[in-house]
Amino acid sequence: MAWTNLSHPLKVNNMTRQLHINLFIHSRGHHEASWRHPEASPLALTDIRYFIELAQRAEDGHFDSIFLADQLAVRDDVDRAGRTWLEPITALGALAVSTSRIGLIATASTTYTEPFNLARQFASLDHISNGRVGWNIVTSWSASAARNYGDAGQASHADRYASADEYLEVVKSLWDSWADDAIVDDRESGQYAVGERIRPVDYTGHYYKVSGPLNIPRGPQGWPVLIQAGSSDAGRRFAARHAEAVFTAHMEKATAKAFYGDLKSLVRAQGRAEDQTLILPGLSPVIGSSEAEAQRLAQELNDLADPEVGRDRLSGRFGGVDFSHLPLDKPLSPEDFPDPATVEAARSRTELIIGVVRREKPTLRQLLSKLASARGHFTVTGTPEQIADLIEDWFTDGVADGVNLMPPLLPKMLDIFIDEVIPLLQQRGLFRTAYEGETLRSHYGLERPNTSFE
Repeated sequence: MAWTNLSHPLKVNNMTRQLHINLFIHSRGHHEASWRHPEASPLALTDIRYFIELAQRAEDGHFDSIFLADQLAVRDDVDRAGRTWLEPITALGALAVSTSRIGLIATASTTYTEPFNLARQFASLDHISNGRVGWNIVTSWSASAARNYGDAGQASHADRYASADEYLEVVKSLWDSWADDAIVDDRESGQYAVGERIRPVDYTGHYYKVSGPLNIPRGPQGWPVLIQAGSSDAGRRFAARHAEAVFTAHMEKATAKAFYGDLKSLVRAQGRAEDQTLILPGLSPVIGSSEAEAQRLAQELNDLADPEVGRDRLSGRFGGVDFSHLPLDKPLSPEDFPDPATVEAARSRTELIIGVVRREKPTLRQLLSKLASARGHFTVTGTPEQIADLIEDWFTDGVADGVNLMPPLLPKMLDIFIDEVIPLLQQRGLFRTAYEGETLRSHYGLERPNTSFE
């Protein structure tokens, strides 16, 4: 496997365009069987030291950010799959005081969190981290999660995004309900704040009614960086309106490139500068000193995977559809799956899976093996040079503004990436050798939002 080496910095408006790298921490790695591998971390997935060590290692590599996903219910395969870990917003509090420069991103659901609570949590984290926090916005749909929240949230795909639009209006208004100079903290005069620089939001909409103001001053970044990961039509339009970074899943370069062009055009149509919405496709590389070594490690992981765990995960992707009748070794067809338009769960991921089935006609076993590697993100095996070439190719060919790195095995594959791939990207002038700014917005090259007070 080889890619053309395009070793030159890319100039945009006479400035060198910067590659962005986020570390997505998931279980003991993104391969479904990573938790079983002998070279995976020995620490429990509820041990904060595990996350601290990975965050500090990524900071040593000058990554832009780390990202923690979330799940709101115990899955039926809990006895065979290592997918229980700490609640991400709480975990970011510990990571904020254990790191100093790297950005910190957590998932939180608009379906199951009140806007005022979320605005408070992320404003607090932005202060605690001195401006390094981002929010990955999700519009959840899951029958098991809904049962944990009083059967709330079983809205349609379209209704969830309509509600999320209103949700964003509320939280932005709350973050902006304090002027940047509202706090005086003058002990001698006895004045703590300027009252007229704090005001209620008095928001009344179809879904939410919130008085405000927020009871926490505006954070160092103004707002946390807003991240989104949906790739359906509704998800793309939502991203074009609100997202400052997009984590997206693709299993081939062509679809990633088409997504990049489409979303950038949607961002421009919203009157926003396209460099204010970064697109970071997921990349899960198995890296070895030779292709043979990388293939050997990939096979080790695949040999540890349980096909029935994969079948359960596939069912979850399609909103709980039962696939137990499908034999493992018979070629699949799109007719074996529901129409994605009827799926109220993660619709973009179902479209991706059916696209693979239509193009490749895999058996169920082959499909589950492909999805076990990184749940529908781009997977690759190769040497450090080949991985660096691929990243450069995607970065310079209108496919990505960087990568959402998803190491299949942690910490092993992260260590190899930092020690052997990052130096190659730095030598090519594509990636920083030191942090230049203090906040996540500065790492991503994003503007700080203004308020109506200014």
